[in-house]
Amino acid sequence: MNNIILPSPLVSVEWLVAHLNHPNLIILDATKTKIGQKELSNEAKTRRIPRARIFDLQNTFKDQKASLPNTMPSPEYFEKEIRKIGINNDSIIIIYDHHGVYSSPRAWWIFKTMGHKNVAVLDGGYPAWNKANLPIAIQANYDGEHGNFKANYQANLIKSAREVLANLNKQNISIIDARPEGRFHGTAPEPRAHLKNGHIPGSQNLPSLKIIKDGKLLPVEDLKDIYGTLNLENKEIIFSCGSGITACVIALGAEVVGYNSKAIFDGSWTEWGNGEYPVEK
Repeated sequence: MNNIILPSPLVSVEWLVAHLNHPNLIILDATKTKIGQKELSNEAKTRRIPRARIFDLQNTFKDQKASLPNTMPSPEYFEKEIRKIGINNDSIIIIYDHHGVYSSPRAWWIFKTMGHKNVAVLDGGYPAWNKANLPIAIQANYDGEHGNFKANYQANLIKSAREVLANLNKQNISIIDARPEGRFHGTAPEPRAHLKNGHIPGSQNLPSLKIIKDGKLLPVEDLKDIYGTLNLENKEIIFSCGSGITACVIALGAEVVGYNSKAIFDGSWTEWGNGEYPVEK
């Protein structure tokens, strides 16, 4: 059977149904608690799209030694852990979460950073699947064969605080912050203790919820209008947020629109707002 060519970094429930039985297609559930959410709902813990495997952002697929909550894992560690859930170099990865589009783009970005190109996010996630009255399975851990995935780390897709600091005020760099408007402007409190209020100097605000409606990304033309107001043409874009999760949501939107030169500030405001870095309000 011929391999699938993904039409976009974002696929619909209808697309997934049509390709569900392809032997190389693997579905991953990358549901993670939202900030302020103590634990996942019972449905998120126990229900899944059939044949989906757990991509545990909460506990596994992050740097286990880092002090920040969602740090990118090392290629060696990722390779070891991703093989345990049967991922191969030729796997076609479709990722979803139980919130709609929230944590699945983070898993998508991790795969991209590890050099895997055949990966996409399910638009609307589990809620869209469930709303379509499609089959639901009981959650179970993967117990099949290990995969042969080999990481090809793309260091340019991740930025450190030091790199962001070095790029402040450069005309060819745009920093886009996915936090809500109040947190960006410093008029609303940060949900994490001990963080300063405000934003990275010179950065622009694009709240992740602005590009989502009913758990799905907005249509491409609407996304083009929104991103078009940010003056991103011919610039390298660095996406930031609270801790590296929703930055990947707006990075996904940018990729759908067609912006190719982009990176994630992995520590995001959890690192910047807790250090000796300049802050604007």
